[in-house]
Amino acid sequence: MEGDGESSHTQFTSAMNLTKSGTLHVPERFVLPPSYRPNLGHSPSIILPIVDLSSLHDPSLRSHVINQTRNACKEIGIFQVINHGIPLSVMEDALQAATDFFNLPLEEKMLLLSTNVHAPVRYGTSLNHAKDEVHFWRDFIKHYSHPLSDWIHLWPANPPSYREKMGNYATAVQNLQKQLMEVVLESLGLTPKYLHNESEEGSQVMAVNFYPACPEPQLALGMPPHSDYGSLTILHQSCTGLELMDRDKNWCSVQVTEGALVVQLGDQLEVLSNGQYKSVVHRAIVSSEKKRISIASLHSLPLNNKMAPAKELVDEQHPASYKEFSFGDFLEFISSNDILHGRFIDTLKKNP
Repeated sequence: MEGDGESSHTQFTSAMNLTKSGTLHVPERFVLPPSYRPNLGHSPSIILPIVDLSSLHDPSLRSHVINQTRNACKEIGIFQVINHGIPLSVMEDALQAATDFFNLPLEEKMLLLSTNVHAPVRYGTSLNHAKDEVHFWRDFIKHYSHPLSDWIHLWPANPPSYREKMGNYATAVQNLQKQLMEVVLESLGLTPKYLHNESEEGSQVMAVNFYPACPEPQLALGMPPHSDYGSLTILHQSCTGLELMDRDKNWCSVQVTEGALVVQLGDQLEVLSNGQYKSVVHRAIVSSEKKRISIASLHSLPLNNKMAPAKELVDEQHPASYKEFSFGDFLEFISSNDILHGRFIDTLKKNP
């Protein structure tokens, strides 16, 4: 898959190449308006609630896991899981595959460059370098990943072990997501199999992000404040850099727990829960000393499925608070809007 013509190539500036070039200043297009700049070193540190999944299979402990999950989803919309069944070696291999990909020569990565948000595999920088007024300090490769056999042949053929290592991780995370969806649905009082078919047919997009060291991290961000569109995002990261917004609109720095994975609720679950659970607003900060890799496995229901509040959670006391929508509606929104100018979910609220 080639990039979209010469215009996208000439405008393209890889954040990684800027760092490599030894630039001492962040180019103008990466400098954020003052109100969006991170207040580095001043965000309080937060350790996310820990849910131990090994207790799920013990009938006497299962309800404890469900309660822990409910509390985390209600309070902040994000938690971490341990004993999740994915071997540390598989997690480390995925980070290694990502590192090896980003270390390839730029010309090779550019073969996968695309500004089309529907492309099943695309390399890029920022969010949408053709549209963004301000650019973000990250390079990424995104690829569809479920079912793996439909997509893996389109993934990067270089480095040679990329498909195998990232594929093993993608499969393991897809299986974990099924388990987590059941827990989250049960925590809402729905049956664990409530969305079974939709989950099976839903999409998994692996967003593999590289945040290079940045000469002026106080002026830029790796990712702007946003919530994820889908149902669940499962995040694996090499070091700290994720920040979330708490209920008082303060930014908190998320601590990394070795071997744990971070689980974030997306807009689909906020709508499905009729607002009982909220999707978490988060961003990525950058550092002048270190690079960071994150692998976000983004899960959502099928592209054209309409999502609405679960009818079991709607009654006279709790009328439906959101309009129904599909993934297609979301893609339409991000193709034509700058992410700094508002969240997609706000366009769905009946009484904002």
